[in-house]
Amino acid sequence: MPKTCENKVALVTGASRGLGKAIAQRLAAEGATIGLTARTLEPDPRYHGSLQQTLDEINAAGGSAVAIQADLSQSEDRNRLFVELVERVGAPDILVNNAAVTFLRPLEEFPERRARLMVEMHLLAPMHLTQLAIPAMRERGRGWVLNVTSVGGDLPEGPPFSEFDRTAGFGVYGTVKAALNRLTKSLAAELYDDGIAVNAAAPSNPVATPGAGTLDLAKTDTEDIELITQTALTLCTADPKSMTGRIAHTQPFLREIGWLR
Repeated sequence: MPKTCENKVALVTGASRGLGKAIAQRLAAEGATIGLTARTLEPDPRYHGSLQQTLDEINAAGGSAVAIQADLSQSEDRNRLFVELVERVGAPDILVNNAAVTFLRPLEEFPERRARLMVEMHLLAPMHLTQLAIPAMRERGRGWVLNVTSVGGDLPEGPPFSEFDRTAGFGVYGTVKAALNRLTKSLAAELYDDGIAVNAAAPSNPVATPGAGTLDLAKTDTEDIELITQTALTLCTADPKSMTGRIAHTQPFLREIGWLR
């Protein structure tokens, strides 16, 4: 049986650890050549994981990948990343916007510079990278963009409001993810006639990744990382005419397609 991503190039951001690393490995196992990017290229004791480690693991498993260090909060780095990717392996058929930076704090004391950084990383960087990817996807008549979002982008229920919504400091995080969801829908509509699918995916429950694992909410009621990798694979390979504009939460989505009972 042919692999579902054979002869495709996939750019995965935030691929040094966590969800990005797992998605990159899953796409590589399905035959894609992976462009890995993050800020951490070489192992650093301050962080769990690096691009080099992800690259080494993909190669050891028989996959193909290249690693390109970039700070995606900087427009010039995004441009440089894309140029280097095209030179080394070609323009991406698949773009996975996973890179993120998260600060949790009540809105009344949230620093403006940190809010701007979160908007840049969660919203402007995915939009810019998608803009860079569109021309080659349009020329091929096919393409897949996946934005990694969060159930935190859903509107809080209330009043009365839960203790989490009152105290967890997720206001800016939820706001940028809600904006990313809206961007996903808009891009899906605008690119539908070009055969380019644009979707978003989020774990239904927290995944205990090295980054999220330090949060109390990621220590209980968690789900296996395989649920997001399967969701990502499905959304990055499905027919763009029938599977686009989805804001998919892993568990109901995987039940819908019959992968999960």
